[in-house]
Amino acid sequence: MKACIIQPPYSRDVSFSDEYFKYKMNCLDNCDDSVDIIVLPEYSDVPCATSDREETLFYHKKYINTLLDKCSETARRCNALVFVNALFEINGNYRNTTYVYNQKGEVIGKYFKKHLPPLELNTLELDSDYTFEYSEPYILEIDGLRYGFLTCYDFYFYEAYANIARNNVDIIIGCSLQRSDSHDAIETMCRFLAYNTNAYVVRSSVSFDENSDICGASMVVSPYGKVLCNMKGRFGMETVEFDPNDKCYKPAGFGNPDAAHYEYIEFGRKPWQYRPAGSAIINDDKTLRYPRVCAHRGFNTIAPENSMPAFGAAIAMGAEEIEFDIWPTADGEIVSCHDRDLGRVSTGEGLITDKTMSELEKLDFGKKFGPKFVGLSVLKFEDILKKFSCHVIMNIHVKPLNYVGEPYPEDMMKKIISLIRKYDCEKHVYLMLETDCLIKQFKAYAPDISICVGHLNGRPWAIVDRAIGLGCQKVQLFKPYFNKEMIDKAHANGIICNVFWSDDPNETKEFLDMGIDTILTNDYNLISQHVKR
Repeated sequence: MKACIIQPPYSRDVSFSDEYFKYKMNCLDNCDDSVDIIVLPEYSDVPCATSDREETLFYHKKYINTLLDKCSETARRCNALVFVNALFEINGNYRNTTYVYNQKGEVIGKYFKKHLPPLELNTLELDSDYTFEYSEPYILEIDGLRYGFLTCYDFYFYEAYANIARNNVDIIIGCSLQRSDSHDAIETMCRFLAYNTNAYVVRSSVSFDENSDICGASMVVSPYGKVLCNMKGRFGMETVEFDPNDKCYKPAGFGNPDAAHYEYIEFGRKPWQYRPAGSAIINDDKTLRYPRVCAHRGFNTIAPENSMPAFGAAIAMGAEEIEFDIWPTADGEIVSCHDRDLGRVSTGEGLITDKTMSELEKLDFGKKFGPKFVGLSVLKFEDILKKFSCHVIMNIHVKPLNYVGEPYPEDMMKKIISLIRKYDCEKHVYLMLETDCLIKQFKAYAPDISICVGHLNGRPWAIVDRAIGLGCQKVQLFKPYFNKEMIDKAHANGIICNVFWSDDPNETKEFLDMGIDTILTNDYNLISQHVKR
C-alpha cells in the first residue's frame, strides 16, 4: 500500500487563504494512480487561522464545494481512498468532520471528532451534543482493511487507544492541526498510538514555517513504533509504502507466545483502577470472588421483575450479579421479560415475540406490581447494557423459542453478541442457555463469551455431564435436581455452580455448605446479608 500525506503551508494571516487553498488543490492534482490512500489535514476548507465563527464560516462556504469536488475527482482519477477534514453542516449547525471518499469518488463515511477543545466549543460554537453520548470507536472496513480515526485533539486522550485497539484496526487516519505541539511531542504521540493499537498511523497536518519546530509533523508510523516518514515543517507531499498486514507481535511477557502489545496489556487490565471507570466498575466474571448472590430478575420483591428499578436497587445494594431474561420482538428488537406470554407482567395479551417494539411500548409493565410503578415500559436489552455494563456480572437467560432442537434466529443471535461487544462487557456477562442446540450455536459464534448450562425437563440430572461435554463454564442447577456429588464433579472439571433459587437463609446456608458458588434469589437484601456473614 502507498499512502500520500499532504502538508500545506498555513498562516495566521487570512489574506493567504486563496494561495494556500490553491496549494492544496495543486497537491491533489499531482497525485497519481500509484497511491492507494491520500490524507489531507484538519480544516482543509479553512486554509488559515481564523479569529471567530463568522470568519471561519465565510471561508468554509467559499471553499467547501470546490474542496469536496476535487477530492471526489482525485479519488476517481487515482483509484484511491481520500480522507479530508472539513466542516459539515447538520441540523443548522456544523461539525468537525473527516470525509471518506472511495475509489468511485463517493462519500462512504464521516467521522465526527470526538473531543472538541475550547476554541471549537466556545469560539466556533460547533455542534457538540453528540460528544456527550455513548459511542463506539468509528471503524470503517474498506477492501478488507479496518480504518480507525482520530482528529487533532483526539490524539491526547490515551485512554481511548485501548478501545480502538480492541476493534483490530489496521490503519488510523489522523487529520490534524495541533498548532502548539513540537514535532517531537507529536511523534511521541503517534508512535505510542501505533504501538498500542498495532496499526499504522497516517497523519496529515499543516505547517506554519518550514524551519519551525511546532505544528507540522505529518507522518506515517508503523505498528512497531517506527517512524516511516516525518515531514516536520516541510511544505508539500510525501508518499510512503507499507504492508498493512505487517503487524508487531512480541512475547506476551517473558517466555510466552507472541501477541500484539494491546493483547498483552489486556491480559492484565484492571479497569476499576483507571479514570473514568472509578469505583462503579467491578472485577470481571473470572476474577470476582465467590460465593456470590445473583439478584434473580433484579431485586424483584421490591420492584417489578426485569425492570430498571429492580436492577438498579440490587446493584446499588452491592449485588455481584443480576439475572434477566431476553426475547426477540417481531421487528428484531431484544427486550427483557421473563414470560413469553404478556398477561402476567403487563397490561397486554399474547406473545411478546409476536409484538413489535412500538406495540410493546404502549403496554404498562409496572401496573400489575403496584400503583407506584404505573407507567413502566418494556425494557430493552441495550438499555440494561448501556446503564450497567461492567458495574455488575450479568446472567443473561436467552430464552429458547422452542425446545425441539432448532437453532436461535441467526440475526438475533448476532445482535445479542454485537450488543455485548458494543458495550465492552464480554468479560462481565455469561449466557444461560437451556438446549444443547443453542449452546453449540452460541459457542461457535462467540467462543470467548461464557456459557451457563440450564435445566432441561427431560434430562434434569445430566446437567453437569452436559456442561462437561459441551465445554461450558457454568451450570445453573435447578432444585431439587442436584446433589453434592454433582457439585463436586462440576468443580473437579472447573465448572462454576449456580443454584436456582433460594429466598430462605437456612436453605441458602445448606447450599453454600454443599459448595454452591452463586445463589439466585428474589430477595437480594435478605439473602445477601446471610451470604456475607
